[in-house]
Amino acid sequence: MGEAPYQVIAAELRRRIEAGELRPGERVPSTRALVRDFGVAMATATKALQVLQADRLVHASPGVGTVVGPPPRSRRTAAGPDDLPDLDRDEIVRMGIAIADAEGLAALSMRRIATELGVSTMALYRYVGGKDALVVQMVDAAIGEFPLREISGSWRDAVTAVARVHWAAYRRHLWLASAISLSRPQLVPRLLPHTDAVLRALRGFGKSAALSATISLFAYVRGIALVMESEAQAEQDTGVTADEWADRQGDQLAAMIAAGNLTAFQELLADGFDYDYDLDQLFEFGLAIFLDGLAARGRGV
Repeated sequence: MGEAPYQVIAAELRRRIEAGELRPGERVPSTRALVRDFGVAMATATKALQVLQADRLVHASPGVGTVVGPPPRSRRTAAGPDDLPDLDRDEIVRMGIAIADAEGLAALSMRRIATELGVSTMALYRYVGGKDALVVQMVDAAIGEFPLREISGSWRDAVTAVARVHWAAYRRHLWLASAISLSRPQLVPRLLPHTDAVLRALRGFGKSAALSATISLFAYVRGIALVMESEAQAEQDTGVTADEWADRQGDQLAAMIAAGNLTAFQELLADGFDYDYDLDQLFEFGLAIFLDGLAARGRGV
């Protein structure tokens, strides 16, 4: 039997490292690049990198991605079970963010972080609790990269400022949107002031309306951000960009529109209409509509 696809990928990357084509400290191809280059699923690409990590040929570098070389220093010791390795909570959280940034939240595990840091898996629990608790701390640290400045002006200015801060955070950390729950919101210290800022800005609308508007705002921004994450996932899994996918669907879409006599679609696509699907522009457009609707509701109160 031949080698499994992940073994083939791992062997090729190992060859590049040993040949000096990939030097210590340089980024190795991301899971998305491996999906595209080798025509495999994301899980296969992720497993290939995990093989190299287990062999200490690569490691996750916070803010960079997966790079060539073992972790900066090994923390494995002969200490007894009651001794703690030279480790701190912030380092664990940063490593979790580095892994999630490079490979997505699905690639995150306590075992993976322990391997990267050179400690036992059980040692991590004494610093950050379980994986769920770690993810909350990762969310807190990621939001903390985007502090909410002093807001002055109208309620609209305040709501816009908070929405844009969240959008920037989601743009930097694609996993962040899926890590935050709106139905069972986690207690995230650095996120609470953002909620408080929106509630204060909207206090004139009444308590119930202010809270409903705050939840709706966060749901809108998070919902658009989830599109970014799902698109990155789809591209990793298929190796096909959104534009390439849309081009491939063109003929079939035109046939379905014609068969269904969908006149609005026909008018939209007439004369070679070309829509620029830009998520930043879509975010700003939707935010303006949200604010306009809220303003109209306020005037009717």
